[in-house]
Amino acid sequence: MEISGKVFVVTGAGNGIGREVALELLRRGASVAGLDIKPAWLTATKKLAGAAGERFLSIKADLSSRRSIASVPKKVRAAFGPADAVVNVAGIIQPFVRVAELTDADIDRVMAVNFSGPLALIRAFLPDLLSRPEASITNVSSMGSYAPVPGQTVYGASKAALNLLSEGLRSELRESNVKLTVVYPGAIGTNIAQNSGIDVPSGETDAPERSVVPVEEAGGQIVDAIANDRRRILIGSDATTMWWANRVSPDLASNLIYQGMKDLLN
Repeated sequence: MEISGKVFVVTGAGNGIGREVALELLRRGASVAGLDIKPAWLTATKKLAGAAGERFLSIKADLSSRRSIASVPKKVRAAFGPADAVVNVAGIIQPFVRVAELTDADIDRVMAVNFSGPLALIRAFLPDLLSRPEASITNVSSMGSYAPVPGQTVYGASKAALNLLSEGLRSELRESNVKLTVVYPGAIGTNIAQNSGIDVPSGETDAPERSVVPVEEAGGQIVDAIANDRRRILIGSDATTMWWANRVSPDLASNLIYQGMKDLLN
């Protein structure tokens, strides 16, 4: 997909991977409607974009609210015209506890932001995407969707649901102009725990520095994948290792993750 001149909708554009995707798209000549629940973060993204910030539209949106999402396409059309692409980056993790210790509110929030929100946004924009000469949907999943992490079971389930949604959508859209990319990041240098409002046991989730992919690099890889119509990409050596380990033996992959992260539950 050609990036320059296109209109992109990017969730989570106020921080982390979403911000870097938005900035990279702007650098390549796209117009970007950035969604986030915190307007101040979007303001910071726009400032970081410099002169390209003229092509950045800040939209406060709550992905857990269908009503909030439903109003977004009209705002994008008013600013830039119909969207050519949707990039679902925003995501949150759960508290690091066993399933039995999660509250209903914890579960509902994770599923809403990580699965129901992206689904609602895709449905809201599909009419516009199907009307474009070429269009794209990108869903950012997680290594945790295929390699279970103790204390992140519902988070992993929400991302696994996003995986199958993506594969099903790709099948449904096979004869259309809309391409679909799924992104599987491993450890990325973001503040996802803090931004999710989660306390992480000190030192327990700090991956070796060499295995953490800089967030700027992750953003660039995602934009490259969109430009090249990639169906799936893995980001990070850990994501790649666990992807293949899971295919050789799901039990092997599960045990490797458990041994490395079981202390989160103590």
